[in-house]
This record gives sequence, C-alpha cells and structure tokens, in this order.
Amino acid sequence: MYGFKRWLILAVVSSALMLIVMDSTILYTALPSLTYDLGASASEKLWILNGYSLVMAGLLPAMGTLGDRYGHKKIFALGLLVFTATSLLAAFAPSPSVLVVARILLAVGASMMMPATLSIIRMTFTNPRELGLAIGIWAAIASGGAGIGPIIGGLLVEYYWWGAAFLINVPIAILALVLTLVYVPSHEGNKDTKWDLIGSAQIMIALVAIVFAIKEFAKREGSPALAAISAVIGIVAMIIFIRRQLRSSNPLLDLALFKLSPFMAGCITAAVGLFGLLAIEYIVTQRLQLVAGLSPLQAGFMTLSIPAASILAGPLAGKVLHRYNVIRIKSFSLLLAAVGTAIYLFQFDAGITGQIIGLALLGAGLGIGMTAASHSIMSSAPPEKAGMAASIEEVAYEVGGAAGIAIVGSLAGFVYSLSMVIPEGLQVPANVKDSLDEAIMAADGLPAEASEALIAAGRTAFDDSFFVILMGIAIFFALASLSISLIGARAKHKLAEE
Repeated sequence: MYGFKRWLILAVVSSALMLIVMDSTILYTALPSLTYDLGASASEKLWILNGYSLVMAGLLPAMGTLGDRYGHKKIFALGLLVFTATSLLAAFAPSPSVLVVARILLAVGASMMMPATLSIIRMTFTNPRELGLAIGIWAAIASGGAGIGPIIGGLLVEYYWWGAAFLINVPIAILALVLTLVYVPSHEGNKDTKWDLIGSAQIMIALVAIVFAIKEFAKREGSPALAAISAVIGIVAMIIFIRRQLRSSNPLLDLALFKLSPFMAGCITAAVGLFGLLAIEYIVTQRLQLVAGLSPLQAGFMTLSIPAASILAGPLAGKVLHRYNVIRIKSFSLLLAAVGTAIYLFQFDAGITGQIIGLALLGAGLGIGMTAASHSIMSSAPPEKAGMAASIEEVAYEVGGAAGIAIVGSLAGFVYSLSMVIPEGLQVPANVKDSLDEAIMAADGLPAEASEALIAAGRTAFDDSFFVILMGIAIFFALASLSISLIGARAKHKLAEE
C-alpha cells in the first residue's frame, strides 16, 4: 500500500476515534446548561456522563471479537452508521431519560468502531517504525481528544445550545463513512472465531453492578443494603465471566495475555491514565464554571494545555519506543502525571502560569503513557487476535474512565455534602447539600444577601471536595507508577532466572 493511502486511512480512523473520545468529555462544559434546560437531577447527570463509557466497556470485548470474525472494516462502517443516527437523537432529546437512552445507543456505535481503529492501523502499517508513529498519533488523539472535548463543548454551548455537542458528530461521521468505504481495504475475518454473547452479557452486568454500588455507597442518602447487593452481584458476575473465559477454547478475552508483563503494564497504564484524565477534566471544568465563574468556553480553554501537551508528547514517544524499556516509560509517564496533578493542586487558586504548567505536565505524562500502553498491548497479541487485544486495551480505557467519573463524581458529592454548612436562618431544600448546582438553583429564589451567603457556602464546600479529590488522584498516579516498576523488575528477575 502506497504511503499516501496509509496515512489517509490513519486520518479516517483517527477522526472516528476523536468523536468517540470527545463524547466522553464534551458534556463537561455543557453540563450546567443541560442540567438547567432539562431539569436533570444529580443522579441523572452522573448517568448521562457515565452510561456512555460503562456500556461501551461492556460491549467492547464482543465487538472486538466480531471484528476478528467478520472483518474490522464492516464492523467499523456499521458503527459509524449507528453513531450518526443516535447523535441526532441525543441532540434533540426532550428529557434526561431520553438523553440517557441516546447516550447508551451512542456507546453501542462507539464500541463497534473503537477496537477496529487500532486493528485497522496494525494491518495498515507493517513497518515497525511507522507503526510506532501511527500508534503514537492514535494515542495522542485518544488522550488529547478527551481534553479537547470540554473546549468544543464550551464553544458550542457559548454560541448555540447543548444539543450541538452531539450534532457536530453527524457531518464528521458521514464523511468518515464515505472514506472508509472507498479507501479502507477489506480483510477477511477468521470464521473460526466465535462471538460469546453470554460472556459479553456477564461482563456488562459485572461492570454496571459494580459502578452502581460505588455510586450508591457514596450518595448522601444512599442505601447501604442496595449498594452491598449490587456489589455482590457485580463481583459474582465477574467471577463467573472469568471462569467461563478460562474454560473456553475460543474466549472472548484471552486471559493468558495478562501473564505477559508488557501487556499487563500496558493495561494498568491505560486504565489509570483514563481514570485520572476524565476525573480531572470533570472536576476541574466544573470548578472553573461553578466556583471561578468562568463561561463554558473559558473553562474549556483553561484546560487546553492538557490535550495540547498530550498531542505533542504521544507521537514523539511513539518514534523512540523501540530504543528504550517500554515498562520504564510507562512508569515514568504516570509519575509525570502525578507531579503535574500536584503542581496544579497547589496552584489552582494562584497564578495562571502554575496551573498551565501543572496541566501540561499531566497531559504530557498521559500522552506518553497511552502511546507506550497501546504499543505494548498490540505488539503482544498475534495478528488474528488484533481485535481482541484492541478491545482489552479499550476496556481498560473505558473501565478506567467510567470508574473515574463514578468514583470522583460520587466522592466529590460525598465530601461536598459533609462540608456544606447551610447558613443559619435559611429555609432551603435539602438537596442543596447534594451539589453546588442545586445550591445555585436554590439561591435564585432568595433575597440577594441570603443568595450570596448560600452560594458562598456551596463554593467553600466544593473547594474542600476539590482538594481531596486532586490529592487522591496524584497519590493514585504515584502508586500506579510504583506498581508498574515492580512488574518490570519482577519480569527482569524472572528472565534472569531462565
């Protein structure tokens, strides 16, 4: 295949990838506007954000296997069609419940496209050096696209309305579909590969139940009994799924791949990276709007250094991966992300320069880490299992991202509720202790002095939760970096013994 066509194919799959990852974060800056227009509750907001990543994570293994069986081009093209149609439904959703359904259907289309993007890249680029660069570009878009989402969302809300955040998908997806049909070559799938529908249902039940349990435990008035039951269902479903995969001759996920140190370290890096990225994007953009008083567009631009640094660092890392120990690169990348998060944490109320430096280091660390993770995961699996390997990586991304939103969103609300002190004498609904959004809405109907006091109390409580969350994420990055170093040391020791 001549050079121009290879890079055109990369551009096509990258445009689809950009839409997929942007949809994980594009609502961050649109969320306050969406909440006001649709009257979404705190629980509905979390499901609007989290349902997309959660459902996609559950479907990715099945869709990756379908690509291996029937050909990745077919599944990719069909995913683009689904994504286009459901973007229209989401754009004009008349209620929170319809928007939740639309987000779930968007996840179906995205899960069909996502494994195919990496699989098509691997089949297109046969030169190892070109493959490293192509994966670096893919990883830069995967991490940078999530960072660009809030900016695009801010622009669209500023000049149009929140539904435009979905409507923008339509022309790009249609163009990508046309170019896919014309330029992406068809590859015969392996008809011996089986689609494990039961296993796919098992892992989806496990993921939904576990995340629901996390949310229920963290709610101010949540039911501990319901949360415990959900956690047990999730754990049991995950155990049943793993046992099924170990017994299967054609598993949905080949668990033997996790015995390979580069593969395991890559999955950890992917999951931790997306956990931290989406969690930080979520809480930072919310604070910039609700506490600092910035517009959605301004909030988006304040976080621009994350995707900018990631987009620069990813391809550069891809070009030099063959020269260095990839596990050490992953460990370094998460340590750099931890340092960036810590710098931002202690600068968020200071000058803008320190904030930009902190977020840029975070973005660079995640761009390097995701490139190294993708390269290791795709290189560890045989070509006939490219879709499976890609789906495992993307499950790690999506589980990490979904957990980031669920845990950070719920924990932030929990700390906010504990910290929120309603000024004496104010008669306000109890839900002002659930979130700052609700405190601001309740303040609209109060006299000026009482309104200012309630909002000030809410902002103080939000900043308390903000500090706890960012400190926790920085520590999490550092511990993940240490664990990857230990995996590398153990692998080196084992190799020396052999």
